[in-house]
Amino acid sequence: MEQNIKLRKLMMKDLESYLELNKPEREHHKYNGPYFEQSTLNELEELVENYRNKFLNGEENVKAGKMIVNSDNDELIGAVNSYWKSKETLWMEIGVVIFNENYWGKGIGYDALKMWISEVFNENPKIVRLGLTTWSGNERMMKLSEKLGMKKEATYRKARILDNKYYDSVSYGILREEWEERM
Repeated sequence: MEQNIKLRKLMMKDLESYLELNKPEREHHKYNGPYFEQSTLNELEELVENYRNKFLNGEENVKAGKMIVNSDNDELIGAVNSYWKSKETLWMEIGVVIFNENYWGKGIGYDALKMWISEVFNENPKIVRLGLTTWSGNERMMKLSEKLGMKKEATYRKARILDNKYYDSVSYGILREEWEERM
């Protein structure tokens, strides 16, 4: 079921909400790369202040990717991103995080990532594939990837450590022609 969401750039008016939703104690950090060093509250506050200064200096694209927002009230829900895995071979990775727990379990990650995949392919006509990498402790992301038609392409066994327990790193991918067939 399509949600009433849209993807847009981070805006100055979002900064306080963005700060609150990304504080170190928020639940989403347990799933979104929890094996990486997390930002402290001071580091997060500095990041948000840096965004604020960029806005005040007239910049519009202060953060990579886009925000997922509720179309009805413009409330922040999460974010989508993309980055080059290998620019030389046109290999781009994508990701999604729903950092507002009030929106969990509603299919928003699916709808947002579906919109984002189409947007990334449309804006980058030379790209033939997109990848997504998660970890075996994030079962929802693995199911989401498969629901979107992504193929499991690699499992790097015991590549992530969290709380002294090993997890696999799991990579998915979808080719442009596979995506276009689905749409």
